[in-house]
Parts: sequence; C-alpha cells; structure tokens
Amino acid sequence: MKVLANDGISESGIKKLEEYGFTVDLTKVAQEQLVDYINTNSINSLLVRSATQVRKDIIDNCPSLKIIGRGGVGMDNIDVEYAKSKGIKVINTPAASSKSVAELVFSHLFSCVRFLHESNRSMPLDGDSKFKDLKKSYAKGTELSGKTLGIIGFGRIGQEVAKIGIGIGMNVIFFDKINKEVSLTLNFFDGQSKTFNLTSSSYEDLLNSSDFITVHIPASDKYIIDSNEFSQMRNGVGILNLSRGGILNEEELLKNIESGKVSFAGIDTFENEPKPSIKILMNSNISLTPHIGAATNEAQDRIGVELADKINEILG
Repeated sequence: MKVLANDGISESGIKKLEEYGFTVDLTKVAQEQLVDYINTNSINSLLVRSATQVRKDIIDNCPSLKIIGRGGVGMDNIDVEYAKSKGIKVINTPAASSKSVAELVFSHLFSCVRFLHESNRSMPLDGDSKFKDLKKSYAKGTELSGKTLGIIGFGRIGQEVAKIGIGIGMNVIFFDKINKEVSLTLNFFDGQSKTFNLTSSSYEDLLNSSDFITVHIPASDKYIIDSNEFSQMRNGVGILNLSRGGILNEEELLKNIESGKVSFAGIDTFENEPKPSIKILMNSNISLTPHIGAATNEAQDRIGVELADKINEILG
C-alpha cells in the first residue's frame, strides 16, 4: 500500500506508517501532474495540507485512491462529499493542532496589546535615533487580565483558547450554535486540576461586551464578521482570525481600523491566499502570520501519527 504525502508529513508520521507496513512517497507533485503520478505509482492514500487541491478531476480519474487525508482541520481544499459519494474515505486531524492554534492566538493578542508587531518594525529602522519617541509611542499598553475575551465557535480550538484565557485571568465568554454548555478542565504541572462550567452567550451579547473577539469556525460561504457585526462591537475592540479566510470581511476591517472602532487585528488566514490584500499587509495595526496556526513541531508530530493511525484503521 502506497501513501503520497504531497504536502509533507512529519518524521513521526513516516515512522508510524512504515511500522504499519505502508510505503511513504514524499515527492512533491505539481497540481496538474497529480492524476498521472497517482495512477502511474498506484497511490492508495493521498495526504495533503492546505496547498494541494483535491477536486473532482483527481477523484474521478484515480481508481487506486482509497483515502484522502488532510493534515489539519479545514477541508475546503477537498471536495469532501463528492469523494465520499465515490467510496473514498476522507480523514482529517481535528485534535492534533488545537493547542498550537490557540497559542498563536495569544501570540497575536499579546503582541498587539503591547505593540510588539509595530515595535518590531520600527526599532530596526529608528531605534538608535528615536528611542525616546518610540518609547513614548508604545507607552499605553493594555493588560489582558480582567478583560473580556469573546470566542466565536467553541469546538476543540475555541476551548483551548478559552483555557489559556482563563489561565491568565480573563473573563471568557463564547458563542456556539451546537455547544451550549461546556465544562473545561485546566490541568496544572503538579497534578492539580480545576473545572470551569461555561454557558454560551448570545451572538449579540458577545459582540457587545467583548474587549477582544477571536473566531474559530469552519469555512463559510459568507462573512461571519461584516459591517453589521462591527457596528455592534465595543469601540477599541481587537479582532483575531486564525480560522479560515473569508470569514472576516477585510475591507470592512480596514474601514473600522481607520475609524478607530477596531484598535487592532491579528490575522493568520486571509481572503486571498496565497496573495493577501496589500492593504492588509501594509496596515500597521494588523499583526500578520502566513497561515501557520498548526506549524509547530509538536502539532506536526501529532498530525502525522493521527493520520497514520487512521489510515491503518481503514486499510490495515
């Protein structure tokens, strides 16, 4: 049985697959050559991240293909339902990267409330000549403790975000269409634990009362944060999108940053990937990362092992 990891896989994942008896192919095949390569090499499982697209052309023309695996959570680069209708199993790794994404949320949040995203740009240019001016410019930071963090979408990632927020003393509220009551257990280094019981707020209450809002929902064909939602938010709110591009209306975001309604944004996923809006990229009030929520060594190890286990369950 052959596995093509077209967007790569961790060493842990390779080792696990080989232990199960699978042959792992690490060739990076161009999108337009995938069908021929899969057929020529009798590939049974195709593993991708976000770069490779798995559409009807591959699904219809690769009879050896039994599994499509997504290393990560979102599967908008795969025609999931169509693949299933053709008898192909589609798998992903929803649990593997939750902690990594949650930590990146707070990387953006800490950076923005203390102006690190701006300071890291200006200090190399003017730190030696305008040190006192820069010190004054960044003198009005904000503490996160005691502030209200609103989480839209309370699945695995949203819950990991909540745990970190609670741990640093934030008032955490959430909105979720499915999970209305959730118990979160924080486990500490010395074996102690503490459980918190949270109940979903209404969407309107979350928008009205949050100092910072972070979005953690699947891909959507319409904006979740648009002009109407911005109008309901507190003045000076901070916005974070590390879920999927197209959930946040970036043009409206820029308008609300310009007006002062939004004080900052942290963005890891963009409407136009891999070529984000230049206006977004150049805005000094936006902290930017290039879709790296799951890009930690630990998460990639967990993703590789989880994919290997699931492939073995199906084909082993």
